[in-house]
Amino acid sequence: MNIMMMVAGLAMLLAGGEGLVRGAVAFATRMRLPMAVVGAVVLGFGTSMPEMLTSLSAALAGAPGIAIGNVLGSNIANIALILGVAAVIAVIPAETAALEDRVWLIMASALGIAVISIGVSVGRIEGAILLGGLAIYLWRALSRDAALEPVPKIPEMGAALMLAYLLGGLGTLIAGAWLLVEGATGIARGLGVSETLIGLTIVAVGTSLPELATSVIAARRGEAGLALGNILGSNVFNILAILGLTAVIVPIPVPADLSLVDLALVAGTAVLLLAALAMGRIGRGMGIVFLAVYAGYTAWLILNAA
Repeated sequence: MNIMMMVAGLAMLLAGGEGLVRGAVAFATRMRLPMAVVGAVVLGFGTSMPEMLTSLSAALAGAPGIAIGNVLGSNIANIALILGVAAVIAVIPAETAALEDRVWLIMASALGIAVISIGVSVGRIEGAILLGGLAIYLWRALSRDAALEPVPKIPEMGAALMLAYLLGGLGTLIAGAWLLVEGATGIARGLGVSETLIGLTIVAVGTSLPELATSVIAARRGEAGLALGNILGSNVFNILAILGLTAVIVPIPVPADLSLVDLALVAGTAVLLLAALAMGRIGRGMGIVFLAVYAGYTAWLILNAA
Protein backbone atom coordinates (compact mmCIF):
# COMPACT_ATOMS: atom_id res chain seq x y z
CA MET A 1 0.00 0.00 0.00
CA ASN A 2 2.80 2.44 0.86
CA ILE A 3 4.51 1.75 -2.45
CA MET A 4 1.25 2.35 -4.30
CA MET A 5 0.79 5.63 -2.44
CA MET A 6 4.31 6.73 -3.41
CA VAL A 7 3.84 5.82 -7.08
CA ALA A 8 0.47 7.56 -7.18
CA GLY A 9 1.95 10.60 -5.44
CA LEU A 10 4.83 10.85 -7.92
CA ALA A 11 2.45 10.55 -10.88
CA MET A 12 0.22 13.26 -9.43
CA LEU A 13 3.21 15.54 -8.82
CA LEU A 14 4.24 15.21 -12.46
CA ALA A 15 0.72 15.78 -13.79
CA GLY A 16 -0.01 18.60 -11.37
CA GLY A 17 3.26 20.39 -12.09
CA GLU A 18 2.63 20.23 -15.83
CA GLY A 19 -0.89 21.57 -15.43
CA LEU A 20 0.16 24.38 -13.10
CA VAL A 21 2.96 25.53 -15.42
CA ARG A 22 0.66 25.51 -18.46
CA GLY A 23 -2.00 27.49 -16.63
CA ALA A 24 0.51 29.93 -15.16
CA VAL A 25 2.16 30.63 -18.52
CA ALA A 26 -1.25 31.12 -20.15
CA PHE A 27 -2.25 33.54 -17.39
CA ALA A 28 1.04 35.46 -17.63
CA THR A 29 0.85 35.82 -21.40
CA ARG A 30 -2.83 36.82 -21.21
CA MET A 31 -1.88 39.53 -18.71
CA ARG A 32 0.92 40.60 -21.09
CA LEU A 33 3.61 40.18 -18.48
CA PRO A 34 7.19 40.54 -19.79
CA MET A 35 8.69 37.27 -20.96
CA ALA A 36 11.49 37.78 -18.43
CA VAL A 37 8.94 37.65 -15.63
CA VAL A 38 7.30 34.58 -17.14
CA GLY A 39 10.61 32.75 -17.49
CA ALA A 40 12.23 33.70 -14.19
CA VAL A 41 9.24 33.71 -11.88
CA VAL A 42 6.27 31.79 -13.31
CA LEU A 43 8.21 28.86 -14.78
CA GLY A 44 10.88 28.91 -12.10
CA PHE A 45 8.40 28.50 -9.29
CA GLY A 46 6.08 26.29 -11.31
CA THR A 47 8.67 23.62 -12.06
CA SER A 48 9.84 23.70 -8.43
CA MET A 49 6.36 23.15 -6.98
CA PRO A 50 6.72 19.34 -6.63
CA GLU A 51 9.77 19.81 -4.39
CA MET A 52 8.16 22.77 -2.63
CA LEU A 53 4.92 21.03 -1.65
CA THR A 54 6.66 17.76 -0.81
CA SER A 55 9.08 19.42 1.62
CA LEU A 56 6.34 21.61 3.11
CA SER A 57 4.00 18.63 3.53
CA ALA A 58 6.78 16.62 5.14
CA ALA A 59 7.66 19.42 7.58
CA LEU A 60 4.01 19.89 8.55
CA ALA A 61 3.66 16.12 8.99
CA GLY A 62 6.62 16.03 11.38
CA ALA A 63 8.98 14.32 8.93
CA PRO A 64 12.01 16.66 8.84
CA GLY A 65 14.22 13.97 7.32
CA ILE A 66 12.09 13.97 4.19
CA ALA A 67 11.73 17.77 4.16
CA ILE A 68 15.48 18.48 4.26
CA GLY A 69 16.54 15.27 2.53
CA ASN A 70 14.33 16.14 -0.44
CA VAL A 71 16.06 19.50 -0.94
CA LEU A 72 19.62 18.21 -0.52
CA GLY A 73 19.00 14.98 -2.42
CA SER A 74 17.37 16.82 -5.31
CA ASN A 75 20.38 19.11 -5.68
CA ILE A 76 22.77 16.15 -5.65
CA ALA A 77 20.62 14.19 -8.13
CA ASN A 78 20.17 17.20 -10.41
CA ILE A 79 23.91 17.44 -11.04
CA ALA A 80 25.30 13.95 -10.54
CA LEU A 81 22.38 11.97 -12.02
CA ILE A 82 20.36 14.19 -14.35
CA LEU A 83 23.18 16.29 -15.78
CA GLY A 84 25.29 13.13 -15.98
CA VAL A 85 22.65 11.40 -18.10
CA ALA A 86 22.28 14.49 -20.31
CA ALA A 87 26.05 14.72 -20.84
CA VAL A 88 26.29 11.05 -21.82
CA ILE A 89 23.61 11.66 -24.46
CA ALA A 90 25.16 14.86 -25.83
CA VAL A 91 28.09 17.16 -25.02
CA ILE A 92 26.99 20.21 -22.99
CA PRO A 93 28.75 23.47 -23.97
CA ALA A 94 29.94 25.55 -21.02
CA GLU A 95 29.13 28.90 -22.62
CA THR A 96 25.42 28.30 -22.08
CA ALA A 97 25.94 28.97 -18.34
CA ALA A 98 26.61 32.62 -17.52
CA LEU A 99 29.24 33.42 -14.90
CA GLU A 100 26.59 34.90 -12.62
CA ASP A 101 24.57 31.67 -12.75
CA ARG A 102 27.65 29.71 -11.66
CA VAL A 103 28.27 32.13 -8.79
CA TRP A 104 24.67 31.80 -7.62
CA LEU A 105 24.98 28.01 -7.58
CA ILE A 106 27.93 28.20 -5.18
CA MET A 107 26.36 30.96 -3.06
CA ALA A 108 23.05 29.12 -2.69
CA SER A 109 24.77 25.81 -1.91
CA ALA A 110 27.03 27.42 0.70
CA LEU A 111 24.12 29.30 2.30
CA GLY A 112 21.99 26.18 2.44
CA ILE A 113 24.75 24.12 4.04
CA ALA A 114 25.42 26.92 6.55
CA VAL A 115 21.83 27.26 7.79
CA ILE A 116 21.54 23.48 8.18
CA SER A 117 24.88 23.14 9.98
CA ILE A 118 24.77 26.00 12.49
CA GLY A 119 21.95 24.78 14.74
CA VAL A 120 19.58 22.03 15.70
CA SER A 121 16.89 23.38 13.38
CA VAL A 122 16.36 25.57 10.34
CA GLY A 123 14.14 28.23 11.89
CA ARG A 124 12.22 31.24 10.67
CA ILE A 125 15.24 33.56 10.88
CA GLU A 126 17.30 31.23 8.68
CA GLY A 127 14.32 30.83 6.35
CA ALA A 128 13.98 34.61 6.08
CA ILE A 129 17.68 34.88 5.19
CA LEU A 130 17.22 32.32 2.41
CA LEU A 131 14.15 34.15 1.09
CA GLY A 132 16.15 37.38 1.15
CA GLY A 133 18.72 35.70 -1.06
CA LEU A 134 15.89 34.55 -3.33
CA ALA A 135 14.63 38.13 -3.68
CA ILE A 136 18.09 39.30 -4.77
CA TYR A 137 18.39 36.34 -7.16
CA LEU A 138 15.05 37.16 -8.81
CA TRP A 139 15.90 40.85 -9.01
CA ARG A 140 19.17 40.04 -10.72
CA ALA A 141 17.49 37.56 -13.08
CA LEU A 142 14.89 40.11 -14.15
CA SER A 143 17.41 42.93 -14.61
CA ARG A 144 19.92 41.00 -16.69
CA ASP A 145 20.10 41.60 -20.41
CA ALA A 146 20.87 37.97 -21.23
CA ALA A 147 17.98 35.97 -22.70
CA LEU A 148 16.26 33.71 -20.22
CA GLU A 149 15.01 30.20 -20.77
CA PRO A 150 12.47 30.19 -23.63
CA VAL A 151 8.82 30.02 -22.64
CA PRO A 152 7.17 26.92 -24.09
CA LYS A 153 4.65 27.48 -26.85
CA ILE A 154 1.13 26.61 -25.79
CA PRO A 155 -2.20 26.95 -27.63
CA GLU A 156 -4.41 29.92 -26.83
CA MET A 157 -6.47 29.11 -23.73
CA GLY A 158 -9.90 30.27 -22.74
CA ALA A 159 -10.42 31.62 -19.24
CA ALA A 160 -12.25 28.52 -18.04
CA LEU A 161 -9.55 26.13 -19.28
CA MET A 162 -6.80 28.33 -17.86
CA LEU A 163 -8.51 28.36 -14.45
CA ALA A 164 -8.96 24.59 -14.63
CA TYR A 165 -5.24 24.12 -15.29
CA LEU A 166 -4.29 26.43 -12.42
CA LEU A 167 -6.66 25.06 -9.78
CA GLY A 168 -6.48 21.48 -11.01
CA GLY A 169 -2.69 21.54 -11.15
CA LEU A 170 -2.38 23.04 -7.67
CA GLY A 171 -4.89 20.62 -6.18
CA THR A 172 -3.20 17.64 -7.83
CA LEU A 173 0.18 18.79 -6.53
CA ILE A 174 -1.10 19.10 -2.97
CA ALA A 175 -2.73 15.66 -3.06
CA GLY A 176 0.33 14.11 -4.72
CA ALA A 177 2.70 15.62 -2.15
CA TRP A 178 0.57 14.24 0.69
CA LEU A 179 0.48 10.76 -0.85
CA LEU A 180 4.22 10.80 -1.51
CA VAL A 181 5.09 11.85 2.05
CA GLU A 182 2.66 9.35 3.61
CA GLY A 183 3.93 6.52 1.43
CA ALA A 184 7.58 7.42 1.98
CA THR A 185 7.27 7.61 5.76
CA GLY A 186 5.35 4.33 5.77
CA ILE A 187 8.10 2.62 3.77
CA ALA A 188 10.77 4.03 6.10
CA ARG A 189 8.93 2.69 9.14
CA GLY A 190 8.27 -0.68 7.49
CA LEU A 191 11.87 -1.20 6.41
CA GLY A 192 13.33 0.20 9.60
CA VAL A 193 15.35 2.82 7.71
CA SER A 194 15.44 6.54 8.38
CA GLU A 195 13.16 9.08 6.75
CA THR A 196 16.28 11.02 5.83
CA LEU A 197 17.50 8.13 3.65
CA ILE A 198 14.13 7.97 1.88
CA GLY A 199 14.15 11.74 1.42
CA LEU A 200 17.69 11.79 0.02
CA THR A 201 16.99 9.01 -2.49
CA ILE A 202 13.48 7.99 -3.57
CA VAL A 203 11.68 11.24 -2.76
CA ALA A 204 14.49 13.44 -4.11
CA VAL A 205 14.71 11.59 -7.42
CA GLY A 206 10.92 11.42 -7.69
CA THR A 207 10.40 15.15 -7.29
CA SER A 208 13.27 15.77 -9.75
CA LEU A 209 11.58 13.77 -12.54
CA PRO A 210 10.40 16.96 -14.34
CA GLU A 211 14.00 18.17 -14.54
CA LEU A 212 15.12 14.71 -15.69
CA ALA A 213 12.55 14.59 -18.47
CA THR A 214 13.32 18.15 -19.59
CA SER A 215 17.08 17.60 -19.62
CA VAL A 216 16.97 14.26 -21.46
CA ILE A 217 14.60 15.63 -24.12
CA ALA A 218 16.78 18.72 -24.58
CA ALA A 219 19.93 16.59 -24.93
CA ARG A 220 18.31 14.26 -27.48
CA ARG A 221 17.20 17.26 -29.53
CA GLY A 222 20.73 18.62 -29.64
CA GLU A 223 19.92 21.41 -27.16
CA ALA A 224 21.93 20.11 -24.22
CA GLY A 225 22.71 23.64 -23.11
CA LEU A 226 19.09 24.00 -22.02
CA ALA A 227 19.61 21.10 -19.64
CA LEU A 228 22.43 22.99 -17.94
CA GLY A 229 20.34 26.14 -17.43
CA ASN A 230 17.49 24.02 -16.13
CA ILE A 231 19.69 22.38 -13.48
CA LEU A 232 21.44 25.57 -12.36
CA GLY A 233 18.15 27.40 -11.85
CA SER A 234 16.51 24.43 -10.15
CA ASN A 235 19.32 24.01 -7.61
CA VAL A 236 19.22 27.68 -6.63
CA PHE A 237 15.43 27.60 -6.24
CA ASN A 238 15.54 24.37 -4.23
CA ILE A 239 17.64 25.95 -1.49
CA LEU A 240 16.58 29.59 -1.47
CA ALA A 241 12.87 29.16 -2.22
CA ILE A 242 11.90 25.70 -0.98
CA LEU A 243 14.04 25.43 2.14
CA GLY A 244 13.52 29.10 2.91
CA LEU A 245 9.73 29.17 2.57
CA THR A 246 9.26 25.85 4.37
CA ALA A 247 11.35 27.04 7.33
CA VAL A 248 9.43 30.33 7.56
CA ILE A 249 6.10 28.48 7.66
CA VAL A 250 7.24 25.70 10.02
CA PRO A 251 10.78 25.47 11.51
CA ILE A 252 12.48 22.23 10.47
CA PRO A 253 14.53 20.23 13.00
CA VAL A 254 17.81 19.06 11.46
CA PRO A 255 17.68 15.23 11.35
CA ALA A 256 20.21 13.62 13.66
CA ASP A 257 21.18 11.12 10.96
CA LEU A 258 21.97 13.78 8.37
CA SER A 259 25.70 13.28 7.90
CA LEU A 260 28.59 15.46 6.84
CA VAL A 261 28.85 13.26 3.74
CA ASP A 262 25.39 14.39 2.61
CA LEU A 263 26.30 18.06 3.04
CA ALA A 264 29.71 17.50 1.44
CA LEU A 265 28.06 15.96 -1.64
CA VAL A 266 25.89 19.06 -2.08
CA ALA A 267 29.01 21.24 -2.12
CA GLY A 268 31.15 18.66 -3.93
CA THR A 269 28.80 18.15 -6.87
CA ALA A 270 28.51 21.93 -7.29
CA VAL A 271 32.30 22.31 -7.30
CA LEU A 272 32.66 19.36 -9.69
CA LEU A 273 30.17 20.98 -12.06
CA LEU A 274 32.02 24.30 -11.99
CA ALA A 275 35.32 22.52 -12.62
CA ALA A 276 33.82 20.77 -15.63
CA LEU A 277 32.48 24.08 -16.95
CA ALA A 278 35.90 25.68 -16.52
CA MET A 279 37.26 23.08 -18.98
CA GLY A 280 34.91 24.45 -21.65
CA ARG A 281 32.33 21.69 -21.85
CA ILE A 282 30.79 18.72 -20.10
CA GLY A 283 31.64 15.75 -22.29
CA ARG A 284 30.52 12.15 -22.12
CA GLY A 285 33.54 11.21 -20.00
CA MET A 286 32.61 13.79 -17.37
CA GLY A 287 29.00 12.64 -17.61
CA ILE A 288 30.15 9.14 -16.66
CA VAL A 289 32.11 10.62 -13.75
CA PHE A 290 28.95 12.37 -12.55
CA LEU A 291 26.97 9.12 -12.76
CA ALA A 292 29.72 7.21 -10.94
CA VAL A 293 29.65 9.77 -8.13
CA TYR A 294 25.89 9.37 -7.77
CA ALA A 295 26.10 5.58 -7.88
CA GLY A 296 28.82 5.62 -5.22
CA TYR A 297 26.84 7.99 -3.00
CA THR A 298 23.69 5.87 -3.31
CA ALA A 299 25.65 2.71 -2.50
CA TRP A 300 27.16 4.42 0.54
CA LEU A 301 23.68 5.42 1.78
CA ILE A 302 22.37 1.88 1.36
CA LEU A 303 25.36 0.24 3.03
CA ASN A 304 25.15 2.61 6.00
CA ALA A 305 21.43 1.94 6.34
CA ALA A 306 21.94 -1.82 6.44
